[in-house]
Amino acid sequence: MRVYAVNGPKEIPDREAPNTPSPSPAGVPKARSGASARRLPQLLGALCERLPEDRVVTVEQIFEMAAGPDDVLVSRFIAAQPAAGLAHQLAEITHVWRTEAPGVTGAALALALATARSSPRPKPAQVVISGPLSASVPARLTSEVVIEVIRSAATSLLIASFAAYGARDVVAEIGDAVGRGVQVDLLLEESTQASAAFGKLPKEVQVWHREGAQGVLHAKLIAADRHTAFLGSANITDRAFFENIELGVLLRDPRLVEPLVEHFHWLLNPANGIMRRA
Repeated sequence: MRVYAVNGPKEIPDREAPNTPSPSPAGVPKARSGASARRLPQLLGALCERLPEDRVVTVEQIFEMAAGPDDVLVSRFIAAQPAAGLAHQLAEITHVWRTEAPGVTGAALALALATARSSPRPKPAQVVISGPLSASVPARLTSEVVIEVIRSAATSLLIASFAAYGARDVVAEIGDAVGRGVQVDLLLEESTQASAAFGKLPKEVQVWHREGAQGVLHAKLIAADRHTAFLGSANITDRAFFENIELGVLLRDPRLVEPLVEHFHWLLNPANGIMRRA
């Protein structure tokens, strides 16, 4: 009988006891237990829920080229991940792959990940942070999430911020969105001169300030169309993206995002006397 180990084929004597169950078909690994059989699919599903589709495709390509969980290609890819907790999450997948499903090929793992990616599934909220990274909670970086949300807009962008300074990459992405026909509304606090950061944007961008002197606009929100929204503590500043300790959440559930966008559209309605065009 020929079996395949991580280091290649190996001949072993074909000595089965009289009552030994029939072996699995060639190339089909046998799970060690019902619980372990479920762990790998669960981990792959969690990875799909965390990452945008293009990032999942990249992981699939790495797995497909890998000879096994100990392939140096996999370890280098994991070490290169900057997002908080992502390297830990990938390392857990390879650990389960190595210890509980060593017969699964890299191509099979890539196919399983592609299947999970293509299956309809709810998109849970994701934790977003700025500042020091840890492996304790899977999270994404504020800077990458802000760019991702802006790029996902097809018809409208609604952005609110108490302060704005620098953040040239974000301003450039907003300009690109205008270029592809996206309507952009910027809700900015007038007392912080936040609108100055967006002075070079096309004239199609609408800037809004709080009407009157009753309170300030302190909300931080970036909403793409009615399907995706990022909200949290971070203003649109370089320090908020890279230096401060900030916390936010990414919502990709239209059932949550649409009422949020509707609320801000209500705020912008001139008949309500809450916001005014700058």
